[in-house]
Amino acid sequence: MNVISIQSQVAFGHVGNSAAVFPMQMHGIDVVAVPTTLLSNRPGYPTLRGRVLDGTLVGDLLLGIEERGAVDSAQMILSGYLGSADNAKVVADFVARAKAKNPALRYCCDPVLGDRDRGLFVHAEIPPLVRDLLCPLADIITPNHFEFEWLCGKKAATIDQVLKAARAFMARGTVIVTSAELADTPPGEIETLAVERARSFRVRTPKLPISPNGTGDLFAALLVAARLRGADTPDALSHATSAIFAVLERTATSGAEEMRIVESAEWLAHPTRKFESIAIGP
Repeated sequence: MNVISIQSQVAFGHVGNSAAVFPMQMHGIDVVAVPTTLLSNRPGYPTLRGRVLDGTLVGDLLLGIEERGAVDSAQMILSGYLGSADNAKVVADFVARAKAKNPALRYCCDPVLGDRDRGLFVHAEIPPLVRDLLCPLADIITPNHFEFEWLCGKKAATIDQVLKAARAFMARGTVIVTSAELADTPPGEIETLAVERARSFRVRTPKLPISPNGTGDLFAALLVAARLRGADTPDALSHATSAIFAVLERTATSGAEEMRIVESAEWLAHPTRKFESIAIGP
């Protein structure tokens, strides 16, 4: 099983490919990791070194892995933080080319745009490109609740509103909405929802008192891993939610600022506490 993962890379900490590669490898997946940034650490620390890679370089790296046969052998492309409008265009071109060359190839787009605490945290020209170029190519998209509402252009505060908006935005494939807090979400809990054309599911977990960076990157990687190992949507949703909860619980217990992904290695593929997906409708 092979995945081409196109995301940011940091030397210190766990975001982007630095959060996604190891968990997928723990599921027996060979990952071709293509960086869109090379940074010392994520933003939010007192200093930040490195840079966003220019589109020409990212495009050259993607061409290089294509020349090595990565597109032919891959089952999934995963994209995350892009860093620039040029990179968004380059990745969209690569995905379209790759899917034309390998029709069985699936694409998971994690639209890293912002969150409810900070709003949009990427350059203003990136979100429309993700919406208009990348999402139409995707078989799976994994926005958080804030990103989902931005992409759809409307608020979605109830389950009916989420279902309607998701199906209008993406008529085929699967929309996964993470970090959702809806009108009927119990206090102290948080939800993840999966919406398809004919069915939908939700998973609730306790809301932990932390919000480390990279959780969306980790979730998308765990979901992709589960799907490639043969899990259908509700089982993949359950697995990814359960595994990330185990990581976040370990992180909260340790008091660490960065996710304790390596320390939680045994739970990435086999979380001990399982949160089941519940079918919702219509």
